Amino acid sequence: MREKIATAVEEAKKNSKPRKFKQTIELAVNLKDIDMKKPENRLNDEIMLPHGKGKPVKIAVFATGELAMQAKKLADIVLTKEDLEDLAKNKRKAKKIAKEYDFFIAQADLMPLIGRYLGPILGPRGKMPKPVPPNANLEPIINRLRKTVRIRTKDNPVFHVPVGTEDMPTEKIAENIETIFKFLENKLEKGLGNVKSAYVKTTMGKAVRVI
Repeated sequence: MREKIATAVEEAKKNSKPRKFKQTIELAVNLKDIDMKKPENRLNDEIMLPHGKGKPVKIAVFATGELAMQAKKLADIVLTKEDLEDLAKNKRKAKKIAKEYDFFIAQADLMPLIGRYLGPILGPRGKMPKPVPPNANLEPIINRLRKTVRIRTKDNPVFHVPVGTEDMPTEKIAENIETIFKFLENKLEKGLGNVKSAYVKTTMGKAVRVI
């Protein structure tokens, strides 16, 4: 399987014209024989890629006290209780932060406020924070999230997920894709039998079939 994936990635790279920006390599997966009308059948999962997605993953932390001090050294932004109350009054700013950051972590005792103020914004985007205790060691949590991608299906049995960038070695991208296939193998009732097709492409390039 790895060799087949690598061949498709190489073809996708060759088919792509040079651009003025670093293109993402994306995997598109079409599922079959799954009733997406049932919420329990929809995917909303996080997968840690062995080689990351090749672009920065932005992480925000809601915290106070010592946890906030620790987060300032590790996260991209630290939001205090006061910031949270400010965001509650400024929906435009709250939506901007929800869009800009990939993952959110929150001190557990702030979760009720976050749910009340930001739940309607973060919830539908699948970005509700991961609660941690005030004495948590954030470093391993954040390091893991830096290599994590989210796969999410709604009403349609399809998802798109970044698996690398065009300048990453093909072998590393292939290993990332294989990790996602292994996840689906274990997650779906019929494993890869529930995968109708899978394609790999660069941001502006043509899709190449993998499965």
